[in-house]
Amino acid sequence: METGEERPGLAATLRALNVALGRPASLWVKESSARNLRHRDFLAPRAALGAAFAGGRVPSDVVAAVTALGGPGVLAVRGCRQTAAGLEVQLRRCEAFRRLLGPPPGPGPAPLPGPQAAVVLLHCPALRCPGDLTPRRLRPVLLADHLAQLLRAQGVSTFQVPAVTDKRSREVLQQLRVEWPSGSTPSPETLSALKQSLSQCPYATPCERGSGVASPPEDIIYNVHLRSFVEQQGLEGYDPNLGVLLVTEEKLQSLAELQQAVLQGMVSGDPLVLPAGSCCSVVHVVSCEEEFQQQQMDLLWRILDPGKHLVCGPVKVTNPLSPIRTRYHTACSISTCVLSADEAWTEVIDILTVAAIRFEMLSTAHRSQVGHSISTKGTKSGAFVMYNCARLATLFDTYQRAVERGTYPPLPPASELNFSCLREEGEWLLLFSYLLPFPEVLQQAAQLPPPRKGLRITANTEAVCKFLIQLSMDFSSYYNRVHILGEPFPHLFDQMFARLQLLGAVRDMFHNALATLHLPPLSQI
Repeated sequence: METGEERPGLAATLRALNVALGRPASLWVKESSARNLRHRDFLAPRAALGAAFAGGRVPSDVVAAVTALGGPGVLAVRGCRQTAAGLEVQLRRCEAFRRLLGPPPGPGPAPLPGPQAAVVLLHCPALRCPGDLTPRRLRPVLLADHLAQLLRAQGVSTFQVPAVTDKRSREVLQQLRVEWPSGSTPSPETLSALKQSLSQCPYATPCERGSGVASPPEDIIYNVHLRSFVEQQGLEGYDPNLGVLLVTEEKLQSLAELQQAVLQGMVSGDPLVLPAGSCCSVVHVVSCEEEFQQQQMDLLWRILDPGKHLVCGPVKVTNPLSPIRTRYHTACSISTCVLSADEAWTEVIDILTVAAIRFEMLSTAHRSQVGHSISTKGTKSGAFVMYNCARLATLFDTYQRAVERGTYPPLPPASELNFSCLREEGEWLLLFSYLLPFPEVLQQAAQLPPPRKGLRITANTEAVCKFLIQLSMDFSSYYNRVHILGEPFPHLFDQMFARLQLLGAVRDMFHNALATLHLPPLSQI
């Protein structure tokens, strides 16, 4: 690969294909099934062509423009033809293997700043509740933890609140490899500033006691008229039953913690002063049961400190009563039956258990319900993903030991590999359906689009788990069918080296995706 050659991307290729057609809306579909990939990689369907071109017939100069496609970040086209299905494109596959698996490209131009906020504050009200972490309380925490990793991978500063003070909850989160701040209290200055704002708020009235009328509880300090604020501001999406909020010291304390996190940030207990001029978006990750209360707090915060606030959710889960500690030990027992009771497997069992719980909670969209059972079996479980990650580790460990014995030569530099040897359909599937779009999968999973109407946003936090599950199924099918480490004959080395380079990239992709779930790769099975 020439120095400075840009890594090809799916989005850039689709944009170039669309420009070649000369149409403002994208007409192209990326193929994903092994059956269709045998003869095409992209398709502009016949129905779409019928709306774009007279009689659905694509002019020859347009076909020629598509065929000549190329350039930085764009996969080169081998051929383009119109069939009964539509306009079909097949790529120069050997060149695509070389550009994606060859030497890394040189430094390109600095990326342009996107619309994403400079700082995102993730707030999980479930962590303020005492008692055991039930699945209903845990799922928003796992979702926020995963979202934080995705955002950080995209260069977004991310902070999480509230701090976990309950010892039992902290232990469970540590077992599940959740990285969450464990200690911080709002400063008296922040709390005092909020009280001052409350005393001057036109929507707030202080609670009066005595005079023969039933007095409010001692801890209620103000009544805040939320409905009046919503109506005067013309806000949409809030519950119509919102009326008067009874503000307590505890509520103000929670609000002060959020306010302080916005002003300073808090990562693992270490204060981080935000850069001047940076903006902060606040995402409340809540369960269905917490949504009404969080809408109240969100409005109170808007009243006292107007800013940018978003609400993600609600997060749904069934079987809410089973403590997650019990489910953790149940999954551990399942893993122990599948594996061995030997102490050497303790860490493996722990990782498989965490994977089972995380995939159960996160592989379904946050707006949909999840089931009530944890499984370590089947191709859609976290255990299956970890198993295939471990198979890759075993493959490369076996190869390295064979190199040390002199059975095989070391893997040559990527620039010397012959990628024309990669002709098996599963190899192109791994590259085209996974290695090519993977950076964009992470990017799209981290997007937090502002709500078009109302206050709820939809995050694609299930994307990584679904990606890993599908990748594991397709990799497993390929690995079961193709013998990677063949007989040590020199005439077979070119193909073996090219396959090892491909699977090394797949292994790294597994590791990077699992890192967003705080799951370390398994090295043994």
